[in-house]
Formats: sequence, structure tokens, C-alpha cells
Amino acid sequence: MSVTHVIAALLAAAPLAGCMPMSDSRPQSPADLNIPDLRASFSPHGQATLDRLAQDDTQRLCSEAAATQKSLPRDLAGKIEGENARSIKWPANGYLGDWREGEKIAQSGVGKQFNDAPGVPSGGNCYACHQLAAQELSYGTIGPSLYRYAAARAAMPRAELERYTYGKIYDAEAYVACTNMPRFGAKGILSEEQIRNVAALLLDPSSPVNR
Repeated sequence: MSVTHVIAALLAAAPLAGCMPMSDSRPQSPADLNIPDLRASFSPHGQATLDRLAQDDTQRLCSEAAATQKSLPRDLAGKIEGENARSIKWPANGYLGDWREGEKIAQSGVGKQFNDAPGVPSGGNCYACHQLAAQELSYGTIGPSLYRYAAARAAMPRAELERYTYGKIYDAEAYVACTNMPRFGAKGILSEEQIRNVAALLLDPSSPVNR
């Protein structure tokens, strides 16, 4: 798995304030964020262009909250979650695909890097942040373990669980404002088919996640 892919994916989802240099230990306020200086510290390289530094409303609000080191007000969190929930593009052919393809996507760190061929499908690099299967010896702990994902959510009606799982992968900001999880569908990291396949990996009883 590629460290640069993790960075690229997180830039698509997470606030940029942490990249800003600080002259002392005091937290920065939103007014201190100098976007021209930030852009000047990056250079385009292949498909890794400077448009990745352009923040949408969700990223801007989360950056401002991080810069002031204050808890996100509940009404603002609700606004972020609501706006992202309304923008989810739901699939027409069900929420689940092929878990075998989903496993390949979860293990792949390819995509969105300057040295990747443009047009090559991205991976999800899910093991960088989550445990997914018992046999995996190395995995990240930024996110919770997803091993036995379906069993842990057995109380949720199946149709509701499938919709929730697809939506959480598509845009996690619809469920938890200012999460560190990449917005895989909303930011075009994964296609609809890829998201359906990863959702199947989490829910299919035959997948290693649920065995």
C-alpha cells in the first residue's frame, strides 16, 4: 500500500489546516490561513494538480473548526451532514456488488498519485485505516475495526444496513461531520460499481470480513 495514496485520499476528505506552518504554538484562526502561501508550497506533478487544494464548503467549515481547536457546534455538524446526505447519488441496481472485487479494491493503494497512469481505477486502500479480516497481520487503526462488520450490526434491518453501508463509503460526511474518512464517491475516488463491491465485502457472509 502506498503512503502517497493515503495522503491523496485524505486531502480529498480532511481539513487542510494541519498542513499550515505555524510560527509558534498558538492555534491558528481562520483569518490566519493564507491560501496563496499554501498553494505556493505545492507544485503540480502529472495528474496531481493544484485543484486538489480547492476546498468545498464542507472542507472549509471543518478546516475552520480545526484551526480554532473548538468542538464543532451541533447545528453546524447537522448542516454538514445534511448537505452531504442530500448529495449522495444512490445506485439504481442495488447497494451490493461482488465482494471478491471489493477485496481487491480494499487492498489496493493505486490511484490519484502523480506517478499513476491517468484513468487507472483507484483503490480504496482500506487496510491503511481499518482491520477487515482476521488473517491480516498489518492494518491501520485510524478507523475502527470492520472485522465481522455485518454481525456487529445485526440489529439493523438488512435493507437499511445495505443503504447505510453504501452511503457511508460514498460520503462519510453525511454521517459524521468532519470525519477523517475519505469521501470516496463524492470526490470521485471510487466509482459506483467499486463502492457497491466494497459494500459487498463488508456485508456478504462469504467474504473474509464476516468469516
